[in-house]
Amino acid sequence: MNHITERATLRVIRLDHKRLASVTAAMLDFVRMLGEGGPAPDPIVLRAMLYYIREYPEQFHHPMEDRFLFAALRNRTDDFDDVLDELQCEHIEGDARLRNLEHALTRFELKGEAVLLGLSTLMEQYAHFCANHRRVEETVIIPAAERFLTEADWACIDTAVESRLDPFGEATFEGESLESLYRLIADAVPAVNEARQDA
Repeated sequence: MNHITERATLRVIRLDHKRLASVTAAMLDFVRMLGEGGPAPDPIVLRAMLYYIREYPEQFHHPMEDRFLFAALRNRTDDFDDVLDELQCEHIEGDARLRNLEHALTRFELKGEAVLLGLSTLMEQYAHFCANHRRVEETVIIPAAERFLTEADWACIDTAVESRLDPFGEATFEGESLESLYRLIADAVPAVNEARQDA
């Protein structure tokens, strides 16, 4: 049986990547629709997507990778330390890029089409940044973990991941469930809803 389907940690990481990719793609579509001048979702939808794509990784996804998978791989080999260092720096960089996007959206709301190009450029750069980050994790780090980690390592990691506070139930941010926020986005954006149904 394929280990990717056996390991709870890898299953969660891949599901997270799928959801985050769908939201990022929806953000790109949103900005594209603004540029076309046709009907576009209310800007509050883009703000909700920016909020989700910052808070979910910050609270759950990145800590899961950094504290469990990455740490376990470092304990087994130093062959991937440079890659892991870069990925962990990108976790921080991604948050800074999102702040820049939020500022660009505010400028667009205040100044309109005159600053749309700046928002569009930042959004395209962010989408490329995230896609490359996920690609390295899925094509370099996950195969390395499957190669070097022991059954005992996986049991420990999977237990930690499965016992974490459920982000799609109990966990909240400022009183709002992140799953409720994801559902709001999915209901407003068909492409995200498709990813939700496939999950």
